[in-house]
Amino acid sequence: MARTTTVAPFTRRRPSRQPFPEHLPRERIVEPALAACACCGGERLRKIGEDVTETLEVIPRQWTVIQRVREKFSCRDCETNAQAPAPFHVTPRGWAGPGLLAMILFEKFGQHQPLNRQAERYAREGVPLALSTLADQVGAGCTALEPLIRRIEAHVFAAERLHADDTTVPVLAKGKTDTGRCWVYARDDRPFGGPAPPAAMFYYSRDRAGEHPQAHLAGYAGLLQADAYGGYGKLYEADRRPGPILEAACWAHARRPFFALADLASNARRKAHGKTGAVISPLALEAVRRIDALFDIERAITGQSAEERRAVRQELSAPLVADLEAWLREQRAGLSRGNDLAKAMDYMLKRWPAFTRFLDDGRVCLSNNAAERALRGIALGRKSWLFAGSDRGGRRAAAMYSLIVTAKMNDVDPQAWLADVLARIAEHPAHRIDDLLPWNWRPQDSAKRQAA
Repeated sequence: MARTTTVAPFTRRRPSRQPFPEHLPRERIVEPALAACACCGGERLRKIGEDVTETLEVIPRQWTVIQRVREKFSCRDCETNAQAPAPFHVTPRGWAGPGLLAMILFEKFGQHQPLNRQAERYAREGVPLALSTLADQVGAGCTALEPLIRRIEAHVFAAERLHADDTTVPVLAKGKTDTGRCWVYARDDRPFGGPAPPAAMFYYSRDRAGEHPQAHLAGYAGLLQADAYGGYGKLYEADRRPGPILEAACWAHARRPFFALADLASNARRKAHGKTGAVISPLALEAVRRIDALFDIERAITGQSAEERRAVRQELSAPLVADLEAWLREQRAGLSRGNDLAKAMDYMLKRWPAFTRFLDDGRVCLSNNAAERALRGIALGRKSWLFAGSDRGGRRAAAMYSLIVTAKMNDVDPQAWLADVLARIAEHPAHRIDDLLPWNWRPQDSAKRQAA
């Protein structure tokens, strides 16, 4: 049993508070100066400097009703009435401005705040809005943003390599909830220095049948990084049309069962709480150590070109992978079929070509973490929104997740982007819709300044 472990040394830095962002406005409040010297009582004081103490404050949200006035005129020559045309509205009747609509959408799908909680908060702020009214605005907003969703979809499936994953989504049913699924396909070429911007496309389904990913990827051919879900099986057939999809397995998935059997930290916590510690498997410890060595190599080559990554992998990773395979097969022979460690080894050995594909292709990542990061918001939000109200609600959620996650992947503030896009999309030329995508987007004010 292992009682100690070796950790890499590091230098502990003293904690220090970071300065507040420079773009925030400053309000200067000068404290009244002393009228006399505290020591001798003299009144001949001269300023020699000052000390400034900064505190961060927030101004409560302000609601505003914007009135758009269209004056009517009558022609004195022909008695015809004239009036400026009505402004375009992104939603029917247009009672919600783009900033409010963006806030509702981002709070619901980006911050996991259900509409009933939003309605309660707005009512406390003196603006009562019915829940059904907010729900109508969510539907109208999703419809208005549909062209952008289709452009993101086309961009994602034009990739040479995709990350795929899914997670559960409870869906309201008669007297219960069904377990639906939310699927994600992420394009992220940054690990191998690709120039294409990252993006993610989400889909919703009522179940986890294999027909769903097969339909999503019906027109795709290339590399697919995913877990060992059986529904992907038909996608890997050699005679598939329009072309084969090559499977690239996830080493992070393979590492998890070994880590669970060798989790020293968890074992220490159990003992600290007076519980019986689990038996630490030395074989699991060795497997984790060998896999971690591969991840150490990957961290050093992240962001390099595919050719450079392949060269390093052939030189450094290939010998480690060959040794790992020989070790796994040797150790597996001494384990029973039902052993948890044997199951973890079989998971890898049965898919060994998919696990070793990264050695010959620098575009392949060692893990499927890009897709798992995209799904993290859903996993965090399930405790807040509990379930989707209907299949239509699930499809709306998938559409908005596509927009919000893609904006985050491109380091764009989702709420600011949605507000600007919703203000412009009604009058924006259809042939220039790509200008509004997160990686091409510039706020309207900066775009006008550049044009001027």
